[in-house]
Amino acid sequence: MKENPQDKKIQQNLQPGELSAEGFLGEDKRSFFAIIEEDESTLEKLELTKEQVADRLQYFTDLAFESFDGALIIDEKYEVRYFSVRGKLICPFGHPGVFRKGQITLQNLQNSHRIVWTPLNIHLIREHGFFEGKNSKHRLEPVFLKETIF
Repeated sequence: MKENPQDKKIQQNLQPGELSAEGFLGEDKRSFFAIIEEDESTLEKLELTKEQVADRLQYFTDLAFESFDGALIIDEKYEVRYFSVRGKLICPFGHPGVFRKGQITLQNLQNSHRIVWTPLNIHLIREHGFFEGKNSKHRLEPVFLKETIF
């Protein structure tokens, strides 16, 4: 598939730079199309949709925002914390709107799996099917997500 100017801009936005010091691709050299396609295939095998994943992350995020002072135990299975950082982030795919700059940490108390995400991650998953590139700071592996939050 030939890249159009908008695709080139998105690929550039995903690199370390103005939108994110670390970028969204990690060590992944693939195009964002290839990353999305592979994660879409993995979700299909897991019998999950990007919307289900985003909804579940949003559930924990909404509760975590209320935990101003330390950890919150949810459903007697998950420990969740919200760490607030001043500022806002924008979507590297060019969607309008801004997202809180902070991160949510969740530990599954039954299997000790731990994940970290940002409010922007939820948008990237729901709207774009983008879980970030391999070894990026906030990469959310679909298989690990299923084991951790479902």
